[in-house]
Amino acid sequence: MSTILELKDLAAGYSGGRPVVRDLNLAVEQGEILALLGPNGAGKTTMLLTASGLLPSLSGSIEIDGTPVKSGNARAAVRAGLVLVPDDRALFTTLTVEENLRLSRQRKGTTVDKVLSYFPALKERFKVGAGQLSGGEQQMLAIGRALMQDPKVLLIDELSMGLAPVIVEGLLPVLRRVADDTGAAILLVEQHVMLALDLADTAVVVAHGQEVLRGAASDLARSPQRIEQAYLGSAPPLAVS
Repeated sequence: MSTILELKDLAAGYSGGRPVVRDLNLAVEQGEILALLGPNGAGKTTMLLTASGLLPSLSGSIEIDGTPVKSGNARAAVRAGLVLVPDDRALFTTLTVEENLRLSRQRKGTTVDKVLSYFPALKERFKVGAGQLSGGEQQMLAIGRALMQDPKVLLIDELSMGLAPVIVEGLLPVLRRVADDTGAAILLVEQHVMLALDLADTAVVVAHGQEVLRGAASDLARSPQRIEQAYLGSAPPLAVS
């Protein structure tokens, strides 16, 4: 597999403030799911907003297939293949499921039927306004709309936000199918640590804006105490297998 997304010495934050993310280095390969974990305030969302061009980086670079992506330019990020599913889902709530999907469609690539094959529940809600959907259905639609843009890298911020664990358990395997079917890299920020580790290939824990632990997700799942130590401060590094 080849590296699709690479963050090099990334520093990110907000104008006039200190960096929220410092010296972050990440590489995500084709078809790989990387879980980005950490306590609230660790800088995970800031990193996703920066990678997606909604925030300019303070230093460092973001590269897709070895080509730098212009900082702070969301259009350039999408053209390069970086697509964000934000934690608020950002749906057009007065438009139907169908309209939300078709508005996001590229000229070629993923079709509405393909999205519905991932999320059959949306077939029954196809003509229903997005604002009338359940939380789980809205998350399906948000991911589906992102897939309509044929991402090389899918950035997902807190997929489980406001959802019951049983709903999350049904959604996460779809991401595995997407990665396997399309070869897209997926960078997932998720608060349900063990569910994320069960899905992901690799996991990185950040605290206070810096990486404190990295490893194969399966290895970290067998060492929950290392995750706990990382959330509380730091933990010895664990090499990716």
